[in-house]
Amino acid sequence: MPSIVLPDESELDAIREGVAAFIKAEVIPRHVADPRLNIPTEKYDSSGAYRPWVRDEIKAVRKAAAAAGFYTMSVPESLGGGGLGYLAYFVAWEQVFRQCGAHHWLGQYVISHWAKGPSLILEHTTEELRCAVLPELMTGRQSICFALSEPEAGSDAAMIKTRAVPDGNGWRINGSKIWITNSPYADHVLVFAVTDPEQASNRRGGISAFLIPTATPGFKVESLINMWGHTGTDEGILVFDNVRAEQSQLVGELHKGFKLAMAGVGMGRLYNAAWGIGAGRWALGLALEHAKTRKTFGKPLSDYQGITFPLAESAAELHAAHLVAINVARLLDAGLPATKELSMAKLCAVDAGMKAVDRAMQTHGAMGFTNEMHLTEAYIYLRKVCVADGSREILRHVISKQLFAGDTDV
Repeated sequence: MPSIVLPDESELDAIREGVAAFIKAEVIPRHVADPRLNIPTEKYDSSGAYRPWVRDEIKAVRKAAAAAGFYTMSVPESLGGGGLGYLAYFVAWEQVFRQCGAHHWLGQYVISHWAKGPSLILEHTTEELRCAVLPELMTGRQSICFALSEPEAGSDAAMIKTRAVPDGNGWRINGSKIWITNSPYADHVLVFAVTDPEQASNRRGGISAFLIPTATPGFKVESLINMWGHTGTDEGILVFDNVRAEQSQLVGELHKGFKLAMAGVGMGRLYNAAWGIGAGRWALGLALEHAKTRKTFGKPLSDYQGITFPLAESAAELHAAHLVAINVARLLDAGLPATKELSMAKLCAVDAGMKAVDRAMQTHGAMGFTNEMHLTEAYIYLRKVCVADGSREILRHVISKQLFAGDTDV
């Protein structure tokens, strides 16, 4: 377990305030100065990829956040990060989404995302690999992608078919990956491949992780995956055609990479809990303001229980989800697996967030469906998160499995 700096309440408040100030200074002004950031036909090219100027904006935010100390705040100290751990990670991300909502989306690059930038996973890299990749990753100049899912291995990730076979002092990787976030733009890919078929078929390991440059011969982003009728995406289908991986590019122990993959997914569940709670609180704030000012039949909407009671329900649900997430972050910082609690946190938070966004749209009436409100964008993202990093069904399976195994502390 990496050394973790545990902040007290005053330090957590300082983190929230610092992130809020950074967003106000570095993120929101970029959106105000260039409205094209929220116009899909301007933001994406004909292939569905971000245009070069958009990538420049993303990189500029990452670099500024790294210089300010926010980008790598929860990266282990051994890698040169702040080592602030899971609770600070959750608090900071919740502030980002609460403040930025779905409108000021460049805020998603203020903190290193576990699957796009440096994280505790890279603590298991070789010294040679660290020297080669960390300087660019830690400063925000480069990014990575996390290549686990495959066409035949989504929720059942242990059934991946991509193979890495020994080749001299290294390996040759062959296979394909799908739904890989940030893959069209990443400089490095963290790829998981079967290195011992027998162990893998018996679900006893046999999967290893490798971090390789996306410029390596044989690697390509075969296509981009557009969803929800959007004109662009950051999801891709990857192909590995006899891709060479050196010994130094092995991450963690040989045949034991699946544990690293699940550590990443665990971070993803906490991140998604922050997304649900933050976006839900952002949407609730919009609904409350609208209900106070919008009048119908001579009275503000806030005079009608049909409007106020659903919003009160969302406030209660978001508060409860927030407490669940805070609890699981503390458990993780204490070195506990918190397997059941992580699943609970994501399940509660995303559900509460979706309901809050839906109720905010209902409060606004037809205005809630317009592009300028960005509520529909938030709803779509949260709907996607109901599958990403563990579907609702998988989360319930994990919770019930832990309960019937004797972990009944609820």
